[in-house]
Amino acid sequence: MVRVDLGEVEYLEAAEAMRGWVKERQAGAVPDRLFLLTHPPVVTYGRHTAAADLPQDGSMPVIEVDRGGHATYHGPGQLVGYLIMNIRERGPGDVVRWLESALIEALADLGIAAIRRDTPPGADSLVGVWTPEHHKLVSIGMRIREGVTSHGFAINVDSDLDVYDRFVACRLDGVTMTSLRRVAESTGRPAPTMAEVRDVVANRLGAR
Repeated sequence: MVRVDLGEVEYLEAAEAMRGWVKERQAGAVPDRLFLLTHPPVVTYGRHTAAADLPQDGSMPVIEVDRGGHATYHGPGQLVGYLIMNIRERGPGDVVRWLESALIEALADLGIAAIRRDTPPGADSLVGVWTPEHHKLVSIGMRIREGVTSHGFAINVDSDLDVYDRFVACRLDGVTMTSLRRVAESTGRPAPTMAEVRDVVANRLGAR
């Protein structure tokens, strides 16, 4: 997999580019790629998201997207990773479980304990990466079309956590969102830098 580092990219600009990245991969013109970037403040949501879950104060753009999942925040201090992979070539396997496991290993490399959670039957999805106390660190939402994945994950590195008071994240009312900085500081460790997080994530996902 090829690692592609980008800076801050407007969400709609990235979404348009991602459609092109997917077509390139479907055509076999490029290898699997991991795009690492950040976005200006925005809330994105899937088509099954209730209007009541979205911000009502007009404080930031709200954009419907074509991935799975519900309302998710992107903004400064958050690392977004878009995975454009041909899963037919990778072979059978649960790509979301693979992604969760790789991100948990990446956070362990930074000295941060994290877990995945199984979703009880009939409950709202607990896909993502969590602290052992069940505070959410990473949101995951992916789409697979013609064997190629798109979208991916968002890691709160040093995010503004107050923004989560303005909407219902991932349809999980009452969930506590946290960041790597907050977790690290609670254990007396230095907070990881964005560059360090990019490197460990890319390494664990096999992106060079």
